[in-house]
Amino acid sequence: MLTLEGVTHVYPNGTRALDNASLTIPNGMFGLLGPNGAGKSTLMRCIATLQTPSQGTIRFGDIDAIREPERLRATLGYLPQDFGVYPRVSAWDLLDHLAVLKGIATKGERKQTVETLLQQVNLWDVRKKAVAGFSGGMRQRFGIAQALIGNPKLIIVDEPTAGLDPEERNRFNNLLAEIGQNVVVILSTHIVDDVTDLCENMAIIVGGKIVSVGKPQELLQALRGRIWTSVIDKAALEEAKQRLQVISTRLRAGRTEVHVAADTAPPGFEPVEATLEDLYFATLSTHRRAPAPATAA
Repeated sequence: MLTLEGVTHVYPNGTRALDNASLTIPNGMFGLLGPNGAGKSTLMRCIATLQTPSQGTIRFGDIDAIREPERLRATLGYLPQDFGVYPRVSAWDLLDHLAVLKGIATKGERKQTVETLLQQVNLWDVRKKAVAGFSGGMRQRFGIAQALIGNPKLIIVDEPTAGLDPEERNRFNNLLAEIGQNVVVILSTHIVDDVTDLCENMAIIVGGKIVSVGKPQELLQALRGRIWTSVIDKAALEEAKQRLQVISTRLRAGRTEVHVAADTAPPGFEPVEATLEDLYFATLSTHRRAPAPATAA
């Protein structure tokens, strides 16, 4: 189990990227949802011991990640949002090199590890091809392979499906679901469907604050009977935003489909079953509309 308490991080320029973030993450897939700039990547880097938070504690089992970063790294697999590769180095050779860096010293053990991982991520047939020439989806699957070296108990994947086509995204998500049976897998993303498809537990982060935590279906209970939809002319959208809590809009055939959150049906609106996307947008709307706290004189 991974436990974060009061994790705060302020960059030298004064930007407060994390603000008193606290989470308890059990085994299984855990989704961290948030818009770009919400603090997701900063939180992932703190957990991965790539940067030390300004304050707070991070523990994985009996490991204090801030005081004992090397112990955590020994059981950590990390796929960052962007990662570089050596040019002209094949998938086999690069994975073998990374296995050496991970501490797998014997040639026979490395051979078995590399072969097993390349087959697991469906890259065996291209094992002699340079990773620099892989498609986006193939590179992400290679990224998961390197993250799995050494059988880690904590795996972090940061925006793993951004830019993938639907087929590669589906293949990648199936791979993550298979991996996340007996270990902690943190999926940091702004793609709601990835969390819907994969995660037993989730949190939403807005402006560096954890604003919602729980199981997706349980969190949705708060929106049952409170989401309404209508199709309106684009010209009427601004007026609707002035009088209603508009949480999302979609343009369809020149008209705008609007979802709003309200206790009772606004005139001209019909009920619609709440989805995780509605929960996400409603949460963002609520916290963005909240007044800023007063400052001391």
